[in-house]
Amino acid sequence: MATKESKRQVRELMEGLEQRVHRGPAIRNADIELARDFLRRNDFSPASDYFNRLAHIERRLQARPAAVPRPQAKRNYGGKAGGLQMQVQSVFDHLILSTCYAGDFNTRRGRVKISHRFNREGRIDFVELKYLQSLDPCLNGALRKLLIVKDYPSLQKDWHEANAFVLEILPRELVFLYEDIFRCPRNRLFAWLLNIGHGIAQDLLKELQSGKFKFSAATATGPGPNLGWPPQGWNQNATSSPATNGNGRIVCVARENGFAGSSPQPARYPDQLPLEALLQDDVALPILEKAADLESVVEETSNAEAVVRYTRKSLN
Repeated sequence: MATKESKRQVRELMEGLEQRVHRGPAIRNADIELARDFLRRNDFSPASDYFNRLAHIERRLQARPAAVPRPQAKRNYGGKAGGLQMQVQSVFDHLILSTCYAGDFNTRRGRVKISHRFNREGRIDFVELKYLQSLDPCLNGALRKLLIVKDYPSLQKDWHEANAFVLEILPRELVFLYEDIFRCPRNRLFAWLLNIGHGIAQDLLKELQSGKFKFSAATATGPGPNLGWPPQGWNQNATSSPATNGNGRIVCVARENGFAGSSPQPARYPDQLPLEALLQDDVALPILEKAADLESVVEETSNAEAVVRYTRKSLN
């Protein structure tokens, strides 16, 4: 005869398995057998409702199609394109495009990594800054989401307008991207941060498709790469073409952490593939093609929130 305590335990066990049918984690055959063995050891009748519920769970699982093997979880690429040292991470149905920037501010040296996460339709889910060498040493290694689209995992991937959170107090290290960035209205600043991601994706795609892609080590001399648009050139309206060039002094390129080296071949992370291997990546390449064709405008609705709108790039 099943005891009161064993009835309580088996009730919790069955309710847990029934929830896992719908929510996960996945139920294994071993889980079913363990539950059935528990019922037997505690003298539950084979005609009891618990055996029936367990059989129902088993039938539900058997009726499901076999799981399709997922592609390799993550592929990591690195190299130089469009004057920038880049890292591209291709992950299931999205990619993360990262570039490093370095410079001096009030006699202090700093380096940051800016990452743009693109969904499969080329929209940016978030822009993130990582302090590689902060102007405030206690922040080294910290991450900041400069802009993040609300509920981006559940949004329709080809959205045209979405609400976003924006960082209220922006890192000083953004001056390494553009020295006058904090003189710009915040709407234009956030639009520029989004659109440099699309511009970098476009530059990378052009070089990949040119057939003349070559690695070259980045240097710390010269004016630095041109990110394409000064902040004041963005966000006029959704159809105007962006201003080009004249984006001020940009000091770029970190020489450590897998982005660049002094040898003819840039140093890379372990197992990192060259950027030209992206041509064979059936996840990343379509995303780059879509991202290269888009631009966005931003309307800040409060110090911490904004609306992002997408449009196709002007052909002019």
